[in-house]
Amino acid sequence: MSVYTTVDRGELLTWLEPLCLGDLIDHAGIAAGMQNSNYFVTTTGGRFVLTLFEGIETAALDFYLTLQDSLAQSGIPCPCPLSSGDGRHWRWLAGKPAALLTCLPGAALESPYAGHCGIVGDVLARLHLAAANLADPLPNPCGAVWRQTVGATLLPLLSPDERTLLADELAFQSAQDYALLPRGIIHADLFRDNVLWDAEGRLSGILDFYFAGEDALLFDLAVVANDWCGDEASLKALIAGYERQRPLSEAERDAWPAMRRAAALRFWLLRLEVRHSPRRGEVVTIKNPDDFRHLLARFRLAPEALPR
Repeated sequence: MSVYTTVDRGELLTWLEPLCLGDLIDHAGIAAGMQNSNYFVTTTGGRFVLTLFEGIETAALDFYLTLQDSLAQSGIPCPCPLSSGDGRHWRWLAGKPAALLTCLPGAALESPYAGHCGIVGDVLARLHLAAANLADPLPNPCGAVWRQTVGATLLPLLSPDERTLLADELAFQSAQDYALLPRGIIHADLFRDNVLWDAEGRLSGILDFYFAGEDALLFDLAVVANDWCGDEASLKALIAGYERQRPLSEAERDAWPAMRRAAALRFWLLRLEVRHSPRRGEVVTIKNPDDFRHLLARFRLAPEALPR
């Protein structure tokens, strides 16, 4: 979460009035993430997170916020958007669509243990099941079509070695058929910094649903595995936690090595795109794309089967 759009106190005061949250005490930009502008907002009524959406279509925004509202009502620990008297979850602020959401307790873990991975797997599967009945889901905004399109755009900008790797991986992924795998709404960005834990070690929050959409459920699991699981024990715990709620099919097990590559490719491309086309802002986080290039290269050289 970065800050691309500055919000002054006066315009925020006016924007907050319909929500009846008391007096504004403070608002401060959050320097983390990459896509939207985020602030902590503290009022006499509590602490909240204000998000200004940079470049998200309003129809998509309706989906993202409705999804979070629905999941929160289903017991998934995620931020719940506040609505004013007209029932809308977002309104314009500083020229951008903006929403105020509940601020969940806890902090992210930099170095989770296998036990944490098991808990995340369980919650991810419960999220998949809870979102299954949401009407009219949007497709994964960074799905297969996006990966091919953005990859082709980035090819001329890369070094010769990177260009060779990317071209070959794009060809490999275009030959994969994930259409018959179980599908549903996925989070698509459940990294360690998007999960909060309380002081007792309980998972207290899942954040940042603004890459969510319909895709193969296995893709979501691969995204989590690529960021959370640095060893075999952590991966086994993640899969076991997930399968407590939703057992994986044999087709999913067969597709796992290719899907882990697809997930690594997605984040390599996303970070390359930011590196080569940075946006200006007051506080901007740019993450290193090489981490996912190295991960993709590792999966290509040594495919790993899904543990049982």
